[in-house]
Amino acid sequence: VQLQAFGGGLVQAGGSLRLSCAASGSIFTINNMNWYRQTPGKSRELVAGITRGGFPNYADSVKGRFTISRHSAMNMVFLQMNSLKPEDTAVYYCNAGVSGAAYRPGGYWGQGTLVTVSS
Repeated sequence: VQLQAFGGGLVQAGGSLRLSCAASGSIFTINNMNWYRQTPGKSRELVAGITRGGFPNYADSVKGRFTISRHSAMNMVFLQMNSLKPEDTAVYYCNAGVSGAAYRPGGYWGQGTLVTVSS
């Protein structure tokens, strides 16, 4: 499974960005798809996840501002980020949990896309 994330950039506080992640390879084995983020000196944290059936979950820090969605036919997952805050500044990573022969602990990771929110 290969994941390609894109859509990061520089935005002012209060603005919006939409991240996208495209999956390829053994896509029929993908279960949950997630967005994580990481800032220097901190561990990677889960921002939002969505199940194969489309059920989302969010970190408390982004509830009400971020929306995760999934387009299974296109093998893509999106993260709509609204009301962005400077503390949302991070590198955002797409992650996919995979079952079957392609299973890997922790799943597969995209290359990361930088989101910078200026105050």
